[in-house]
Amino acid sequence: MQRGVVVRIVIVMGLALAALIYLTPTFVGEVPSWWSDFLPAERIHLGLDLQGGSHLILEVKADKAVENTVERVKADLGNLLKEKGISYSELARKGIEIRLKVPAATGDKARGLLKSEFPGLVVVSSRAGGEGEEFVLAMDQRELRSIRDYALDQSLETIRNRIDQFGVSEPIIQRRGQQDILVQLPGIQDPERAKEIIGKTALLEFKLLDETHNVEEALRSGPPPGTEVLYGYAAGRNGAGTERVPYLLEARTLMTGEYITDARVRPGSGLEGPYVELILNSSGARLFERITGENVKRRLAIVLDNRVYSAPVIQERIGGGRASITGSFDMKEARDLAIVLRAGALPAPVEIVEERTVGPSLGRDSIRQGVISFIVGGSLVIVFMIAYYKGAGLVADLALVFNVLFLLAVLAGFQAVLTLPGIAGIVLTMGMAVDANVLVNERIREELRAGRSPRAAIEAGYERALPAILDSNITTFLSGVILFQFGTGPVKGFAVTLCVGIVTTVLTAVYLTRTYYDWRIVMRKLTRISV
Repeated sequence: MQRGVVVRIVIVMGLALAALIYLTPTFVGEVPSWWSDFLPAERIHLGLDLQGGSHLILEVKADKAVENTVERVKADLGNLLKEKGISYSELARKGIEIRLKVPAATGDKARGLLKSEFPGLVVVSSRAGGEGEEFVLAMDQRELRSIRDYALDQSLETIRNRIDQFGVSEPIIQRRGQQDILVQLPGIQDPERAKEIIGKTALLEFKLLDETHNVEEALRSGPPPGTEVLYGYAAGRNGAGTERVPYLLEARTLMTGEYITDARVRPGSGLEGPYVELILNSSGARLFERITGENVKRRLAIVLDNRVYSAPVIQERIGGGRASITGSFDMKEARDLAIVLRAGALPAPVEIVEERTVGPSLGRDSIRQGVISFIVGGSLVIVFMIAYYKGAGLVADLALVFNVLFLLAVLAGFQAVLTLPGIAGIVLTMGMAVDANVLVNERIREELRAGRSPRAAIEAGYERALPAILDSNITTFLSGVILFQFGTGPVKGFAVTLCVGIVTTVLTAVYLTRTYYDWRIVMRKLTRISV
């Protein structure tokens, strides 16, 4: 038995030493450079309510994603009709419906093509007349639900990628409701820049300039069919600021940003500012090479979110899968542009419907109040245990100190986020920890009153109290798991500290205190129990 007690003491001391090492970066702050080479440098991260930062709720405009999908289906349908030699007099999108008119002689061919190649399209109505047959097409309801769900899931992933590259520590990004996304950015110092990066749709398009019509005439009387007017920004005359410049573009998109694998900021040469270099995948490289080869000496506009960043002249066929975006922006703007392009385009626009900013001073007040509640609650528990259980109460208080030490070390080791509800979970854990020792001490008292020796009373006390301790802690642990699974930000913070605290409670209130009593018995120093 003596050897087993020594082993348990060594385990407890080893765990305590490891806990102190894990908590050193949290309480010391800056650790020496050699520390991270050999020892863990993780620290407890503070949540939004303690550190300050931004709280945003974004609404994903999923209907726009549906319209974009229907537009792509319309374009694919038009290309396939041409390939099959099926003529048509009208192919247009109206809302989320597609209107198709074909000659009467090709009506059956068109119907067969729709059935075989476009299973996601449903013929809402068809009407045959003297001029031919007209179809009204719409997406299947299951397909529509799938598009909307994909738009929300893809937006969630894209926003997470952008924030990760933005460098925010421990952000909270999660789906809320049918079309909302909750974003919390602890410690963010520039919320406006973060909002701009998060909300940018980042739809990159390559379009040719229409050089057969006059842009001024298009502004006065409207753009000709198949064209559109978009604006860009260029350096003003005499270098005075920037001015808005109109461009007349062909409405047809030659290539989109879906082929981008990377985007990097490159310094400009001479008087030119920085630019963003795009690296395309193999399919994009072949497509870009074909586009540039077929349009030498024409101007190719690079459009991001309906803004023309540049419209250079194609001097020759461009291979190698690289392109560049130049414009009148500084290094920070170029870096932000590279972030949104590298993270991918949002499948649908997002709108900020709720915004709250928590200042760092409010966070410091929350920390101070949380620490005060922790000290007051812990002090009352410690005083009560010593006053009511005397020596056994002091042992329980020492176990409580180890419990808090292990709990904080686990939070640091897993880089968990500590929130104000998390502090409440720690205070609750302190009360539950001594509750386990209360059960043990009461059982030991009963055995001593029955005339048993101290050793027999301790063994019987732990044996009889353990089932009740496990039952209560397991049920509470399962409740914490449910809260973590289905709760949001603050609720999850409470659930994390509660679940971790229950594990450390069982370890300290049962294993550690029993190790102490067994050591006293082995050393023959336990002749009576003060309980």
